[in-house]
Amino acid sequence: MKKSLLALAVLGAYAGVASAQSSVTIFGVVDLSINNVKNGSLRTTEMASNQLNSNRFGLRGFEDLGGGLGAGFWLEAGMNNGVGDAGGGSGNVANVANTAPSSQLFNRRSTVSLFSQAAGEVRLGRDYTPTFWNLAYFDVYGANGIGNDTNMISLAGPTTSTAGTGVRANNSVGYHLPGNLGGFYGQGMYALGQGNDNNKYWGLRGGFATGPFDVALAYGETTTVLPEKLKVTNIGGSWNFGFLKMFLLWNNQKFGGLKEDYWGLGASLPLGQGEFKAMYGSVKDSGTQGAVTIRNADATTWSLQYIYNLSKRTALYGGYASIDNDPNSFRTVLGGSIGSTAASLAGKKSDAFNVGVRHSF
Repeated sequence: MKKSLLALAVLGAYAGVASAQSSVTIFGVVDLSINNVKNGSLRTTEMASNQLNSNRFGLRGFEDLGGGLGAGFWLEAGMNNGVGDAGGGSGNVANVANTAPSSQLFNRRSTVSLFSQAAGEVRLGRDYTPTFWNLAYFDVYGANGIGNDTNMISLAGPTTSTAGTGVRANNSVGYHLPGNLGGFYGQGMYALGQGNDNNKYWGLRGGFATGPFDVALAYGETTTVLPEKLKVTNIGGSWNFGFLKMFLLWNNQKFGGLKEDYWGLGASLPLGQGEFKAMYGSVKDSGTQGAVTIRNADATTWSLQYIYNLSKRTALYGGYASIDNDPNSFRTVLGGSIGSTAASLAGKKSDAFNVGVRHSF
């Protein structure tokens, strides 16, 4: 109740709109870790955000319109807690430098929605793309940390793609199926681009979950400023055996004659108040597009992580991750860290271990 009252006070400047909400909630995650990283022959120790869960500060509200209908909003800003920045690039996993925030405050999500218990949700604004959802949902690490699958997947697409929709899309119209379809779920999105073809996107995701089993398929296309389109297809699945949960993910990206294939296998094992996670993944890049030819750009990765829950909101964690790059690959376990450029890392290993703490509210 206190959070709702405070949120209403914060939003009071918006011409009284917030006061009409049935409920407004403040929420967030603060996650910081110390990471010892070695890229090739260069080693550094850095503090980084987002290594267990994505840092965020958010406001969300919902109004019951009656008759099974509702309306709501969701505003969520990323944070780089090591230096106190919020929004813009400060919430990105790869941003570990002291980078000032941009004008894009609610960079993680900024949406307004209409809900229907019978028909589903229509969502407008900035949001995750359907194709990224599979990457996050079927990654044992939830697309965070030194071992997650996005360290291997080129989110902007294979070399020369200029697409900006690898994670989120601006100015999008989304639709989500209602949650009463006997285990079937799905979503679709169309992003207008609004003069920037690199952000013009459409995508679909559909899945089925029953008991311990869950599987989903997604496809999306981004129109770029170049003649070629970035096309992404992925499928993921999980099976909860009770004592162990397994995750499997395959992701394919095509841009003209260039192609990237990734597959990863993860496992999560509950251990008392803690949880042990492990992952192995492999990526292969190939093809020719104009003057660009990709070869010997493959990589493999493996990682381990242990999480100890002090409470429902607070956890300590530590882990290790390693990437073995082929001669023309320069993937790193911690984006932006020293020695993570192509010139210094191509064909070399990247590894790190970290310890951190996460608190949610």
